[in-house]
Amino acid sequence: MLIALCAVAAVSPIFAQKVDDAAGKLKFVVILSRHGVRSPTVSVEQLNQYSASPWPRWDVPPGNLTPQGATLMRLFGAYYRSYFAQQGLWNPAGCADAARVSVYSDSDRRTVETGSSLAAGMFPGCPANEQPEQHALQDGQADPLFHSLSAGIGEPDYQRAVASIAGRIGNNPEGVTEAYRPQLEALQRLLLECRPASRCAEPGHAATKLLLDVPVRLDGGKGDHLAELKGPLSTASTITETLLLEYTTGLPMDQVGWGRMNLATLKQLMDLHTAASDLTRRTSYLATVQASNMLAHILETIQQAATQKPIPGALGKLGDRAVVLVGHDTNLANIAGMLNLNWVVDGRRDDTPPGGAFVFELRQAPNGSGYEVNTYYTAQTLEQMRQATPLTLEKPPARANIFIPGCSTGEANFPCSWKAFQHTLTSVIDPGFVK
Repeated sequence: MLIALCAVAAVSPIFAQKVDDAAGKLKFVVILSRHGVRSPTVSVEQLNQYSASPWPRWDVPPGNLTPQGATLMRLFGAYYRSYFAQQGLWNPAGCADAARVSVYSDSDRRTVETGSSLAAGMFPGCPANEQPEQHALQDGQADPLFHSLSAGIGEPDYQRAVASIAGRIGNNPEGVTEAYRPQLEALQRLLLECRPASRCAEPGHAATKLLLDVPVRLDGGKGDHLAELKGPLSTASTITETLLLEYTTGLPMDQVGWGRMNLATLKQLMDLHTAASDLTRRTSYLATVQASNMLAHILETIQQAATQKPIPGALGKLGDRAVVLVGHDTNLANIAGMLNLNWVVDGRRDDTPPGGAFVFELRQAPNGSGYEVNTYYTAQTLEQMRQATPLTLEKPPARANIFIPGCSTGEANFPCSWKAFQHTLTSVIDPGFVK
């Protein structure tokens, strides 16, 4: 595999979650969440070029949160309320705690609606003036928190960006196709509706392009895309993500992969999306340039909570108990690349499905000497998403405790002391890309 194992994550099976006696009292939390289930960002016409049968059409515009996506984020919000109330951070009911929660969403409609859905799930029935503060720029405006390069922060080296990917693939872009040829061939057979054990025919009048014939190239990019690795893998990443969205938004199974795909097949094909993300989002230089600003603000926000003093650059209000950031899988993958984080949830490694989140918990150290930070990744399973399963302490989302190289200890939940966490994050943040 192209992805090196740099950090480990302890996976919590899906069972009732209880207060961890080994962990200290929870004081504050930062949640960095991907938006909920959306419609594809590419057109049906673009997708139809690679398939023998047409793709389903969606009831919402491209890239928008679906009704199922909004429901799933309300369910996740309700779970966060239950879990953090159990941990003593909030009261289990009522609206008063909403005043100590701040939500920052990227300016896209899907992220803004995701933030609103999470808040509605956390504080159901509360009037608008008793909901958490919502922060978002105007639709389409580049938010430096989520898209620092598009917002004009820093001067990236595009040549170095290309080289950073080339150096991970032996300067051989065509080799990436060969590394994933079995999965790419399986996806192509699905697209062309090839029968098992039969030879896959050339595309007919419906499919005008073969996935494996997509030209391969590694070029410099623009804006948030510092470098672009084009080819079968990047195309497959878009296609497999679309299959995931069909499944998780609850389309009838005869419309998910044209009725020729089950959950096990989907999980296998999603490895293509994860592999493409690893190269173009987690590669160290790209990740550092794109996520230094966000990670710096996360660090300053936790510092403000730890010191109970105003810190320049901190998000939220002094006295907040939680700050929620709603962005994109790109943001999560960039931070994972900066910190060398890995995890496995729901049988998939390093995947960032809709609604998945990094959670940074600031806790009083168990021995009473200062603070520590526990980090984990959490996401609804694909089946929980498809069925819109209510999340409870007895039936929670999947969760993996994260080991952060440089500061995590060997204790349960891999905590970092606050000072070690500060030092580790400061050492990877590039000040030239922070505002």
